[in-house]
Amino acid sequence: MNIYVGNLTYEASEADVRQVFETFGEVTSVKIITDKYTGQSRGIGFVEMANKKDALTAISDLNGKELKGRALKVNEAQPKKTYDNNGGGNGGGGNRSFGGGGGGNRGGGGRDRDRQRRSW
Repeated sequence: MNIYVGNLTYEASEADVRQVFETFGEVTSVKIITDKYTGQSRGIGFVEMANKKDALTAISDLNGKELKGRALKVNEAQPKKTYDNNGGGNGGGGNRSFGGGGGGNRGGGGRDRDRQRRSW
């Protein structure tokens, strides 16, 4: 079972996280997410545990517990969202034109002028 671990201190290592979770059962992998440019921890990680029952116990017992001075946020990891790449997101994508459509004060107050001209 895959477990999300948040609010990690930047100093926490994968070995530190593994040690905490191994008290609940077999840990098959630990991954701390790092910034791709600086290499610094982003403060989140994922732990994979072999046994779902052990993982659920770890989640309930470790959520809110401190590791190196920070209260952990621990819950079941959600599957990564997949996005459709056919241009459907953000208003249809594709060939948008930003031209036209008056700017600034152009055309401002037009309704007042119309009211003045019409005398019914």
